[in-house]
Amino acid sequence: MTRAEEFEELRPLLFSIAYRILSSVSEAEDAVQDTWLRYEATSTRPTSAKSFLSAVVTRISIDVLRSARVRREQYVGQWLPEPLLSDPYEDPARSAELADSVSMAALLLLERLSPLERAVFVLREVFGFGFPEVASAVGRSEAACRQLAVRARRHMDAGRPRFEADRKERDELAGRFFEALRAGDVAGLRELLAADVQMAGDGGGKAPQWGKDIFGEERVAQMLALTVPSLFRIGVELEPQEVNGQPGAVLRTRDGKVLNALVLDVLDGRIQQIRSVINPDKLGHMGPVADAWALSREAQRVRESEG
Repeated sequence: MTRAEEFEELRPLLFSIAYRILSSVSEAEDAVQDTWLRYEATSTRPTSAKSFLSAVVTRISIDVLRSARVRREQYVGQWLPEPLLSDPYEDPARSAELADSVSMAALLLLERLSPLERAVFVLREVFGFGFPEVASAVGRSEAACRQLAVRARRHMDAGRPRFEADRKERDELAGRFFEALRAGDVAGLRELLAADVQMAGDGGGKAPQWGKDIFGEERVAQMLALTVPSLFRIGVELEPQEVNGQPGAVLRTRDGKVLNALVLDVLDGRIQQIRSVINPDKLGHMGPVADAWALSREAQRVRESEG
């Protein structure tokens, strides 16, 4: 097997490691590409391509994360991870860990960890690497990595999100929610929302978005019914699909441009959290991005004309 073939075989794993460390599709793809360049330039073939490449992509991701954290502290409004429509890496033996760790709720918890804690947690708890491999990847002793893993696990367990266990019920509820959303049915929306539901939006100052989080079933239902159906009336289409392993949807214009990504957290038969990513910088990996400001103005005119 050539180096290129080895690398392509491991690319899904490398991307999945990088995405969980960085919460960014674009940055994860860049980290994987940088990993290939370093692998290509290495004069000797490593004993284990998987261990070598996983260590390289981890180190690159840690460096990127350290600089990204400064930018995120200066971010305009609520910061959310870049939406991921499908995780390219599959491992039946670790399917639960992989699914839980890619949710937006879990990624936001990971943001609270230091870069080293985050990398150790991802390698050890999500992908099941042994401590010798983890230590080599992050440049720390095995004893230090065990301590980092304990601290990271404690933080994650304290805030670990819970989701609807029955996937079929979860998806059916999401389907009913999107139907009520299309219709602007306030009562129908309210019926599906938890009493303390929270709605958060990420526009990054580059797209129209709520100024702050919205709480409570009545306020969330009213806001959704006021703003979203008018988008459908000007040709925006809603495509239900899994986003970050949870029920969600992508909103696109008639010509296929991406406007927005919605993600739902479902528990106990109700929607507990709605996250909306409309920052165009975070949507480009899903296709051409729509002009959210222009669409918002057009939708506003529709609402005004309807009284």
